[in-house]
Amino acid sequence: MPQDSDHGRTVAAHGSRIDAYVDRYAARATEMVASEVRALFAVASRPEVVSLAGGMPYVTALPLDVVGELVADLVARRGPVALQYGSGQGDPHLREQICEVMRLEGIEGHADDVVVTVGSQQALDLITRIFIDPGDVILAEGPSYVGALGTFAAYQAKVVHIAMDDEGIIPESLAQTIYALQTAGSRIKFLYTIPTFHNPGGVTLNTERRTQVLEICQRAGVLIVEDNPYGLLGFDGEPMRALRADNPDGVVYLGSFSKTLAPGFRVGWALAPHAIRDKLVLAMESAVLSHSVFTQLAVGQYLTTQPWREQIKAFQELYRERRDTMLSALESLMPDECTWTRPSGGFFVWATLPEGLDSKALLPRAVAERVAFVPGTGFFADGSGARHMRLSYCYPEPERIREGVRRLAGVIEQELQLRDTFGTGTFPGHIGVDTPGPDLA
Repeated sequence: MPQDSDHGRTVAAHGSRIDAYVDRYAARATEMVASEVRALFAVASRPEVVSLAGGMPYVTALPLDVVGELVADLVARRGPVALQYGSGQGDPHLREQICEVMRLEGIEGHADDVVVTVGSQQALDLITRIFIDPGDVILAEGPSYVGALGTFAAYQAKVVHIAMDDEGIIPESLAQTIYALQTAGSRIKFLYTIPTFHNPGGVTLNTERRTQVLEICQRAGVLIVEDNPYGLLGFDGEPMRALRADNPDGVVYLGSFSKTLAPGFRVGWALAPHAIRDKLVLAMESAVLSHSVFTQLAVGQYLTTQPWREQIKAFQELYRERRDTMLSALESLMPDECTWTRPSGGFFVWATLPEGLDSKALLPRAVAERVAFVPGTGFFADGSGARHMRLSYCYPEPERIREGVRRLAGVIEQELQLRDTFGTGTFPGHIGVDTPGPDLA
């Protein structure tokens, strides 16, 4: 091994001083890139900065004393079971309870087809692992969830975005894209979609389009992966009927307790057709052997002993108030050239900047003015979306939301003055997918 002439350290012959193993990693590891904006969010986490960036649930709204008593009781009564290894598929009783939760969205699932996962993020990883070879195509809305795009990139999938509007994914665009790809010989493995209270788009696929999307994918033989972490957090009426409810054999449904209970438990699930279920269990066991029995039993005891439906209603009211505050502030404070979606549930507003402005370039200036958001580029596999930004209303108090929007509007006004003085600038492209931290996803 050669010596470093300055310090006498041994380094790999083909590596670098930064990473001696750089030429030994699998090809897929090169697709794992850290977010270019994450360093800014270390600054943005300071208390004087209003963060409209993170998708963190407001867990303080939970009865934390009750949750603490529940956990203590679990250890006292069932400690030998809760602290032991468990099944790779998940606790049987919790799987039955998950079926009860999904019934609220019209799904008649069976506990045998549920695989409990470490949040729905792990379910995404597992489904991608068992389906994707390098170069395979995954269809996804444009924009799409940054955590999914990071997973898809890690497995070397080619993500093809489908256009969406205020009513969700556009069926005509989906059909045309599938036809073009299949005609060209591309292997489409699945459509990844967040049809209800989209992250980051803040829009919901309407009932007519849900039927059309199901029919298009069924005719083309394309599996649908329906990611639905926000589905029970609507602000108007009953939950939307899930895609899975109308096509059990053609849809893998992903759910999570992170938004309706707490993300710290890290309990999610996949409901899949039988054959896919078997592969998911094998993939789960190879990844973690078995996940935490303790957190599964804690969630199960919460569902058994607590009024969880009422708690979801409390979350709905809390997030509705914050959504209303954000929309009101945007309406009264933002420059006329800005536009945004108007979510009927979930956590996010998707905003579009005036022509000539770049959200990634804007972010450092916004943080300097003590407000943070997520630039739109992270939500597209090709790094497009520079005119867009995701604004989150789930975590800050209402008065902080309004102050954050005021600060952001001021930064945008300053940028518009520069644009009008010097003309529309050109901005370099952004290649690759930002890998999210949990506070950003």
